[in-house]
Amino acid sequence: MRKSKSWKLAAGVAALSLAAVACGGSDSPSTESSAPAACETTTSVKLQLQWFTQAQFAGYFAAVDQGFYAAQCLDVSILEGGVDIVPQQQLADGAVDFALSWVPKALASREAGANIVDIAQIFQRSGTLQVSFKDKGITSPADFAGKNIGNWGYGNEFEIFAALTKAGLDPAADVTLVQQSFDMAALLAGDIDAAEAMTYNEYAQVLEAIDPATGKQYTADDFNVVSYEDEGVGMLQDAIWASGERLASDAVYKDTATKFVAASIQGWAFCRDDPQACADIVVSKGSKLGASHQLWQINEVNKLIWPAAGGAGMIDADAWDRTAKLAQETKNLEGSTVLTAAPDAEAYTNEIVTAALAILDGLDVDTKGSSFAPIDVTLNEGGA
Repeated sequence: MRKSKSWKLAAGVAALSLAAVACGGSDSPSTESSAPAACETTTSVKLQLQWFTQAQFAGYFAAVDQGFYAAQCLDVSILEGGVDIVPQQQLADGAVDFALSWVPKALASREAGANIVDIAQIFQRSGTLQVSFKDKGITSPADFAGKNIGNWGYGNEFEIFAALTKAGLDPAADVTLVQQSFDMAALLAGDIDAAEAMTYNEYAQVLEAIDPATGKQYTADDFNVVSYEDEGVGMLQDAIWASGERLASDAVYKDTATKFVAASIQGWAFCRDDPQACADIVVSKGSKLGASHQLWQINEVNKLIWPAAGGAGMIDADAWDRTAKLAQETKNLEGSTVLTAAPDAEAYTNEIVTAALAILDGLDVDTKGSSFAPIDVTLNEGGA
């Protein structure tokens, strides 16, 4: 994070923030700037994504595009993720200023010595599913018995193990666990009985595929879906993580964190109220996924964020404790758990997000989305 002189006039800041589209009446996010009349300095910030460019991260791209970061005197660079990139380690190594990561994975890194802190829990609910064709008869984790169950690994599998444990099944003996690629090809080919999927990505992939028996796209009626959130074993996922050392020792960084979280939540509020605009923004960033897929994705991601009873980004103690408990008790095939002990009290803080929500409250931004309703999305073949 570095600072550079900025000579932007107040009108320039206002123009950036006024680019947002207001929808939904009084619940629409305000696009007024909370920055000073002119930014005496602009702080450069690097954000590490946990995957490739897609609408899973639309709120951050929108915050850049709509000028919400600029209105907070921030110049934010968004770094794409990938299979070999561990966001929280990038943060711990000082390569970036903030990172997005699922809570169990980040807590495992923290237990290993990474001084990182959850400062905003953007996804309030888990979006992980297990998807199967109807003829497999899989409607609950108990039905996984004797079946080939796909999982991605890389720390994404622990909700599956938690569901198996809760159902009284031994992952090592009662099911066959199959390493799955980050797509639905194995399910569609019949190589696995139930595939791991995110509501906002892989599930859409099967609905975009063509049924060879009919020559038409599959529909939801062709599949059964097990939701780990509904099964009570959902773990907290996408959160904004910051450096614990810098939060404790650098007042400027702490102030930047507050502004960054505020502008990010404003971006998500914008995407809640205008999902089509956010899908278009992500497509314009060069995502390899198609336009209808991106619209589906932002619509499903919105369901994981909104409504947010305590305000978007607030970390719910019960959800946190559930995630930590599952991470300590759920064993993989080697008998290991994500965590060996409960995370310490400093692993998360609501101080930053509380201050960020106060900024947005002053701008009349709806940070709870109590009237949120998802839209209907028609997926085209291949997500085009």
